[in-house]
Amino acid sequence: MLDIEWDENGLVPVVVQESDGSVLTLAYMDQEALDLTLETGKAHYYSRSKGRIRMKGEVSGNTQTVRDIKLDCDRDALLMKVEQKGPACHKGEISCFYHELGKVSEPRSNIDYSMNIMKELEALIRDRFKDPKEGSYTSRLFDEGVEKIAKKFGEESIEVILAKDRPELIYESADMLYHFIVLLVVNDVELKDVMSELEGRRR
Repeated sequence: MLDIEWDENGLVPVVVQESDGSVLTLAYMDQEALDLTLETGKAHYYSRSKGRIRMKGEVSGNTQTVRDIKLDCDRDALLMKVEQKGPACHKGEISCFYHELGKVSEPRSNIDYSMNIMKELEALIRDRFKDPKEGSYTSRLFDEGVEKIAKKFGEESIEVILAKDRPELIYESADMLYHFIVLLVVNDVELKDVMSELEGRRR
């Protein structure tokens, strides 16, 4: 493979095109993201805002199946052709390049990305499971064992049932979801496993 000229942060910009040549987005990869893309055939990018690798469409389902990757003449940028499933832009547009200079277009749809928070929380909890931190409530839960974690989840579920109003229901639901993910992690279950089960039931 030709050597890539990574930038000072170990990243390379990637221009992403639909198979018909239309430009979808500009993203970034590090070596691991590129390796995952080549291994799986699905586009993986390094999110500079979140500081982690993510598969395109991991939450929304708007995945990109990779057909071709080329390196430019200076070896410091990639051109990748994909088959896009759904919109490429996180604002619901087909392409991220939908603004015209001097004219701002309104997005055609609003997509709920609240599941991103669940995945980020799962990643943090899983990190505490693998690498306990002193003073961490999550780490203390794991130290107390699966029975205590299951009991705590049950208690939080009851709090949701007993919530008296909307703000309390929201607050207690957040507590319950946190303890639910802790329970999943300690039992070596991922959120994607639960989502796959739900998807199967939908069919």
